[in-house]
Amino acid sequence: MELSRSAHVDTFTRDSLPPADQWPTFEFTIPSVQYPERLNAAAELIDRTTERFGADRDAIILGDGSRWSYGELQRRANQFARVLTEDHGVVPGNRVMLRMLNGPWTVACWLGALKAGAVVVTTMVAWKAQEVRNVAERVRPTVAVADHRGLADIADVLHELLPEGGVVVFGGEDDELEKACDTKPGDFEAVDTAADDVALLGATSGTTGVPKITMHFHRDILANADTFAEHVLHLTADDVSATTAPLAFTFGLGGAVVFPLRSGGAAVILERATPIELAKLIEPLGITVLYTAPTGYRNLLKEGYTAELKRLRLGVSAGEHLAQETFESVRDATGLRLVDGIGSTEMLHVFISASGDDIRPGATGKAVPGYRAAILDDDGDPVGAGVPGRLGVIGPTGCRYLDDPRQAGYVSNGWNVTGDTFVMDEDGYFVFQARNDSMIVTAGYNVGAPEVEEAIAVHPDVMEVAVVARPDADRGMIVNAFVVPRSGVEGSDELTASIIDVVKTRLAVYKLPRRIDYITELPRNPSGKVQHFVLRERAAADAAAAALVSQGA
Repeated sequence: MELSRSAHVDTFTRDSLPPADQWPTFEFTIPSVQYPERLNAAAELIDRTTERFGADRDAIILGDGSRWSYGELQRRANQFARVLTEDHGVVPGNRVMLRMLNGPWTVACWLGALKAGAVVVTTMVAWKAQEVRNVAERVRPTVAVADHRGLADIADVLHELLPEGGVVVFGGEDDELEKACDTKPGDFEAVDTAADDVALLGATSGTTGVPKITMHFHRDILANADTFAEHVLHLTADDVSATTAPLAFTFGLGGAVVFPLRSGGAAVILERATPIELAKLIEPLGITVLYTAPTGYRNLLKEGYTAELKRLRLGVSAGEHLAQETFESVRDATGLRLVDGIGSTEMLHVFISASGDDIRPGATGKAVPGYRAAILDDDGDPVGAGVPGRLGVIGPTGCRYLDDPRQAGYVSNGWNVTGDTFVMDEDGYFVFQARNDSMIVTAGYNVGAPEVEEAIAVHPDVMEVAVVARPDADRGMIVNAFVVPRSGVEGSDELTASIIDVVKTRLAVYKLPRRIDYITELPRNPSGKVQHFVLRERAAADAAAAALVSQGA
């Protein structure tokens, strides 16, 4: 595929794209995704939308009811673009890392970096030093904006890997970010980037200890809004959206930033939003669209928030499989028909879904307009209806890993192969069967099993460890570790607590094992490879037995 003339002075990302013969097929089959050659996603999202709807319109609403207008968001984004270019010498193509909780300044920095022609790298504040290092070493940022809370934990990594003065501290008594922005005028002309210039780098949770870095163009950022948000969710300027997902996740970025800004609507943004916290704000702040995992909707029903859910126009469920039982429970209690969907960091957002009368309970949905999907056999060829196989997707977005040989494992015959087993029926609806790798999806968070295994294996009393997903009624799945203690050490509550303490120092809290089982040896095949499927079957059987006992009680 021939690329457009790049605006990037720093050509690192374009140079790191995979070989052309390993790219997926890209298709632009509907008018809404047929973009011009020159395109800056931030200019489209904030400048064009402000022109259309006015600077006084609400863009971001905080939990206390205070608001940032489109004009304020535009001004702060422009100021940050000036801080980058004038104070830090950022040139188009440099990477800017954001390590910030959800908030209006996070959105402003994200937009400002894109307007400056930089490539944004969003990371989780919950990540520990090694997790930040794993990403920073790969993406080589020029500037990092870091929340003052928890900065001490990663300061050494940032100062080691970034140029001198490259860390901008946000918040606290000495808020370097806001002070720097306050010195700048509020105008900035967006860099004339190509539609296929890299704009965003997103780290996957990965199924190995080394994260894969997904690469997304300026046009990709808009494409998910111009397919899923426009044609399935039918978002309008009257909608007020809210999500429990961090903006560092592409699901959260879409629901709280890209989709509302593209449609002229507003977003309720909290630093750490739980489903219950957002439910309490549905009426006072006028939330109409909620994005959260199935676990969140189940918890809201359990805690008695049915009246709040009834006020929503849309409830969007993603991040984990939406069980038919959960769909029916929410529908029966509130009348709300949850919009299910499957997406991936590689594809940026949702590509299979359905809404309204098109929803078929028990099925994830159909290919979102602009995408097509198929079930593939082991050779990468499509199979007929009713046959389980690997899900393949083609559309206006697609997988490009940054300088990574694993690219060939995600793309087959032009298809993006997501790592999920589905069945397609005669009507083109896709029904989820299982994940076919070692990814654990727990309460909407993706956790790579090998990463957890590595953290546990550091413990001096652990000889061997394997990590799998265990079914859980509340969280969908939980992280279940099977540990072989070293000789002379017995499994105990004390050892479990000690292992958890070690893992807490290395991984984010959502990656912690919620169950540890002690065994004498790991199951292996004749070649010595650990048979994770045996442990998954054991975990599933144990969970089913426990559920029966609980029901009997």
